[in-house]
Amino acid sequence: MHIPDGGFLSPVLCVGAYCVAAAGLAVASRKVRADWNDRTVPLVGVMTAFVFAGQMVNFPVAGGTSGHLLGGVLAATLLGPHAAAMVLSTVLVVQCLFFQDGGVTTLGANILNLALVGVYSGHAVRQLLARPATGNARALAGVAVGAWFSVVAAAGACALLIAASGTAPLKLVLPAMLLTHAFIGVGEALITLAVLSFVLRVRPDLMYRAPASATPLPFRTLVGVGLVAALGVALLLSPLASSWPDGLERVAENLGFGEQAGALAPAPMPDYELPGIGLPWLSTAVAGGLGTLICLAVAWGVTRLLARGVRRPSGAPQP
Repeated sequence: MHIPDGGFLSPVLCVGAYCVAAAGLAVASRKVRADWNDRTVPLVGVMTAFVFAGQMVNFPVAGGTSGHLLGGVLAATLLGPHAAAMVLSTVLVVQCLFFQDGGVTTLGANILNLALVGVYSGHAVRQLLARPATGNARALAGVAVGAWFSVVAAAGACALLIAASGTAPLKLVLPAMLLTHAFIGVGEALITLAVLSFVLRVRPDLMYRAPASATPLPFRTLVGVGLVAALGVALLLSPLASSWPDGLERVAENLGFGEQAGALAPAPMPDYELPGIGLPWLSTAVAGGLGTLICLAVAWGVTRLLARGVRRPSGAPQP
């Protein structure tokens, strides 16, 4: 659902989306600082790496279309919605600049749709249906519905921007985007449920605002296990990703505006392939592994910057 450079969005909407996205992230960063604890840096870093790796694995859906994990509700359930918005934004920036996935001019719109609309709408639905997950069926059902809704809401926001730009009529692009991503949202819900069910069984202290009695989370264990999981997905599963067009690409093809996609600037690893490696699967795996590490480093650096000036209790460990 990454909007590319080209003629998908008008220049005015691109600038406006940048402004709204910047304002939203400024609010999110203040909320993260207000909710700071000694686990914020490693959790945000590892979750950013994992979401990036998960988004590389496209799965097939109906009609020759593929989808991939958005990860907004997954991140919000573990980190809270504000940190989750920062996680998704970091992933989108890395994808845009290093992999030519999503345009430079449309980066603000992609952050608005996926990191803000997707995360906060999905989190709101989850909260409405069930309080933070405790392992019971109702809580997990709320997570599943929220994850599904996050994809559909982000698709709807994307369709509205495309229609407002005059690229395609609203009466065509909105139902096409909603229907296509309603199927993709089912995959999102299943993946989110699988990951969170596992976390609840083995490390419930990872959940956002877990009870104070939860088992403390060793720093090195978190970083080590989380990074290994993210790298495992990127290195082993990304070469198996479906080559079918994703939801937005399929809708653009069907409605006749797909040829307007373009690239404003070159990227070092376009289409998630590392130049110079002859084997396509190996090129994708290496690019995915490098992207995972880049996401970890960028998220770590951003959260360390946010940590400056945060008041901590006396004796609290530094991130």
